[in-house]
Amino acid sequence: MLLINNQEVEQLFDMKSCIEALETGYEDLLKGDAVYRPRLDVWMPCERPDGYFRWGTMEGASRKIGVFAIRMKSDIVYWPDGKTEEKYCMRPGTWCGLIMVFSVRNGEPLAIVNDGLLQHMRVGGCAGLGARYLARSDASVVGMFGAGGMARSYLEGFHEVRKLKKVKVYSPTKAHREAYAAEMSAKLGLSVEAVETPEAAVRGSHIVAACTDSTRVVFDEPEWLEEGSHITCVRACEIGPKVVKRCDLSVKLGRNTVETMDEGMVRLHGNVGYVAGQAEERARIPNPEVDNYRGGFFKYFMDLKAGKIPGRTNSRQI
Repeated sequence: MLLINNQEVEQLFDMKSCIEALETGYEDLLKGDAVYRPRLDVWMPCERPDGYFRWGTMEGASRKIGVFAIRMKSDIVYWPDGKTEEKYCMRPGTWCGLIMVFSVRNGEPLAIVNDGLLQHMRVGGCAGLGARYLARSDASVVGMFGAGGMARSYLEGFHEVRKLKKVKVYSPTKAHREAYAAEMSAKLGLSVEAVETPEAAVRGSHIVAACTDSTRVVFDEPEWLEEGSHITCVRACEIGPKVVKRCDLSVKLGRNTVETMDEGMVRLHGNVGYVAGQAEERARIPNPEVDNYRGGFFKYFMDLKAGKIPGRTNSRQI
């Protein structure tokens, strides 16, 4: 069995390969040759008086590749101001996420993979896949909310599928947005500008992405949007309801969580889970103010790829 760390993942896998693997995976799902189980969480009170232990898993299998994989992550989560979510394993600044891979042909355990880099690439690759199908073909300007790891991966995904010329990044922390601008300019050879306001990030952008740790809406001003823009986000709460209603077509990549609720299950932060603890302990967990993925407003990418629903039909659609 192989043990694969983040450095080896970086040497073996790039964003182009990631997007193509995701494309193949969705094609296999359509053909019935792949299957997945959406994320499910288990919550338990921990030693932090303001936090919770959260165990999250998600799984998938592919006939073509001949493997089954389960992603597991162990987090201590807390909300320092009720508006953002922070997490760590053991101590702040360290994390624990692993992917175990098995053969579906004979059941053999094949590998344990550190998911630190791979998880960011997967999520950023999904954003790139969404832009490939739904952003204007001439989209060249990105407005980015957030300056962390997901904001980096999202931009790499967009860069892989569109000929970008300019990026505007907004984070409430000036040092973070300036560091992001310097790093991504050098890495991708793009003009990346740190801007002072959310409005400056959105106006004139062909692709608008929210990649934050916020449990609150970060953008709900449809009047800022460029005609024909493509909007995407990491968390279901980041984009406000007025912007969502302004969209001509809204698509999510898949069933990101279990949709049939069993007894004892609750929906928290866009995911379904089982929560232990007394009422005063459970009250530590702030629920996001909106959850855009509830209800039937969003269509599924699988239906778009299968031709069951139309995608972008003109350059003016949002």
